[in-house]
Amino acid sequence: MSWFWFYLPLHLLMAACLCHSIKAPTTSSQQSFKTNLFNFYHSLILADGKETTVHLLKDIPKRYYFVMEEGRALAPFTVTVTPCDVPIEWSILVHKASASFLGKAARGDHDTQEVSKSQKSPSMVSTIFNYKGNSVETYMGMSSHSALYMLEFLSTERDTHITVYLTTDTTSGHLYPELPMDPRIDVIGIGHTTVTLTWKHSPSVLQHRENIQYCLLVNEKHNYKSLCAAETAIRSSGMKLPPTLALSLSPYLLEPQQVMILSNSELSIINKVSSGEVRQICMGTKNTYTVPSLTPSTQYYFDIFVVNLLTNASAAYTGTFARTLEEPEPKVMELKDRKVIQVVLDGKNQKFYSLQYQARHKKIQFTFQLCHGQVRVHIIKNGKTVASENISGLRYFSLKGKLLDTYLVQLRSTEESNSSVKVQVSSHFHKPLFPLLPESLKIKSFSKLRTCNSVTIAWLGTQEESKYCVYKKRIEDDQVWVELQSADRCSGPESRHKSEKVLCKYFYDINLQRAVTTETIKGLDAGTLYLFDVYLFGPSGIPVRYHSKVVKTRKKC
Repeated sequence: MSWFWFYLPLHLLMAACLCHSIKAPTTSSQQSFKTNLFNFYHSLILADGKETTVHLLKDIPKRYYFVMEEGRALAPFTVTVTPCDVPIEWSILVHKASASFLGKAARGDHDTQEVSKSQKSPSMVSTIFNYKGNSVETYMGMSSHSALYMLEFLSTERDTHITVYLTTDTTSGHLYPELPMDPRIDVIGIGHTTVTLTWKHSPSVLQHRENIQYCLLVNEKHNYKSLCAAETAIRSSGMKLPPTLALSLSPYLLEPQQVMILSNSELSIINKVSSGEVRQICMGTKNTYTVPSLTPSTQYYFDIFVVNLLTNASAAYTGTFARTLEEPEPKVMELKDRKVIQVVLDGKNQKFYSLQYQARHKKIQFTFQLCHGQVRVHIIKNGKTVASENISGLRYFSLKGKLLDTYLVQLRSTEESNSSVKVQVSSHFHKPLFPLLPESLKIKSFSKLRTCNSVTIAWLGTQEESKYCVYKKRIEDDQVWVELQSADRCSGPESRHKSEKVLCKYFYDINLQRAVTTETIKGLDAGTLYLFDVYLFGPSGIPVRYHSKVVKTRKKC
């Protein structure tokens, strides 16, 4: 660094700062000059006892100054610098002024020859500290006489920002919470979806428990050396964070067991971002925590920050990492001939549920009845896929093969919510478990036949004589969507209240074009919504539910 940049503002700052801190008789014109000079360079003077945010442009050094006043014997001071992104270079230089110069400066009678002489004395300026990296670094120094200090910061990678904290008061407590002698985080337990961590207490927690708490940051990318660096990295991933959702903590955001996950739009419980899942968990003052809901066989990085809720300042423990255990192979359930099983599929995990069947005949038939949601079916024979599609309603797959062929059925929900399906495999084609179905399972209503107390509905039948049961349910306007979405098409009349039953009847027609039946339901209330369901029963007694129909009676007749 060229000494020119130090000396350029040196005497101006010395004059201004000494004028500001040392009272001496001056003329009004001299006082006015020094006051204006101090105001001009005020932005260059580092505030004492306050954290300052400094923005750095790439390859452009930035300098700040502070003065240790005359007459204070062995005055201590500390400087803490926190890089918020890339590694930076920073250093502390000191200019020790001679007594004669200080006297003249205090009186305001600078001698040009004296100034020129001092500028040619490099021995009066020395570098007392320098550092390069992205760790939080603190310098503790002592000053026994008046001196002007300069802090120089430089970023050679890209534009960035840092925080700088200067204090000359070491008796009124610390802005930053203290770390223990051993600031490491220990991993004491690893599971498929959990990791248990423990760490030694911060001395600040033991002294100021009500104002200090621990916060944990979990991500899949790398460790962060400060909370400031973590916030910068998350913002750089493209997420727009409202001020109240930023990682910088406040007492209003920190509730025990609160989990904040930053997503591309809003605050959500769990969301994947470009850099992986990022979680912030604050757990008060306890120093052991089990992180839940992790993904199996995934490496996570864990950082603990001890946070001062009054000053918003934090200190970082030494981060650690751990890999969750591999997920065990999913169990494969054996299918038995003609036995019906119902499978509930987790929509959040989007994982396959596996069923296996070993054929005892050359021809077999798989039957799937969709109960709720949306389901994708894969059928694999001896390692080769023979069928793959999304199913709706009742779906049959008739397959040919050899004796002892092995079939693997994989089921997966295609919705975020849970889905449900009934599955059956059979080699007895002449004894179908489910009833013969009509071309459509829709229920039709006739608007012209609606009255204030009756509704007429119709549905298709088949060539096989079957039993049909009609049920009705009174609902409110705001219940329509919920009733239609939550309907379990595999459930039978046994799940309905007895008062909802309207009638049961048998019906069939050899001519499919005439296999239509109608029914008029009476005794209804005017201007009221009703949900109508029709259940079809086959020889085995297993019901198939038609699509529900919502009809509203006339308000005036």
